[in-house]
Amino acid sequence: MSTTTKLSFEEFQKLPEREGTIYELDEGELLMEPSPALKHNLIRQRIAEKLIQFARSNHLGVVAEEMDFRLATDIIRNPDVAFITNEHLGTIDVERSPAEGAPALAVEVISPSNSAEDMAKKTQQYLRAGSQTVWIVYPKLRLVEVHSASEVKQVREPNVLQEPDLLPGFSLSLRYIFDEIE
Repeated sequence: MSTTTKLSFEEFQKLPEREGTIYELDEGELLMEPSPALKHNLIRQRIAEKLIQFARSNHLGVVAEEMDFRLATDIIRNPDVAFITNEHLGTIDVERSPAEGAPALAVEVISPSNSAEDMAKKTQQYLRAGSQTVWIVYPKLRLVEVHSASEVKQVREPNVLQEPDLLPGFSLSLRYIFDEIE
């Protein structure tokens, strides 16, 4: 039988930075994730590039990669990509981590070490904390699940990702995300 050590937010803040390790706090439980593989990073980077270009050209907010967000007193999550609206940006201290509140869009790229149960829990944590949309990207399946408070839908090639309510006019080809990375 294993035991889990619970950490407070203050204890989490005092953890030493370790290169190649991402910390998250899940209802007080410390989670450590290893650095992702190159394929994961390239997919994340491609998504971030397109979101950055769109958000910047339309003055909608900012996009960050692997940034900590405090979703609740004892929940800190670090999405692969996050879109933060101008409105939310105006309420957070850009010099501090974690940012208070959830990003409007959280993107998680699935790695072999991710369990379905953990991803479902993380997705619900984002949505409960105020994210409008969560994209779960499945590289091996070449599909993206789009989660909102009201629905879950799957987007597969040759279709494109769109967020008409949050990012009007934005579209992202799944082929662009996944091609030439195999």
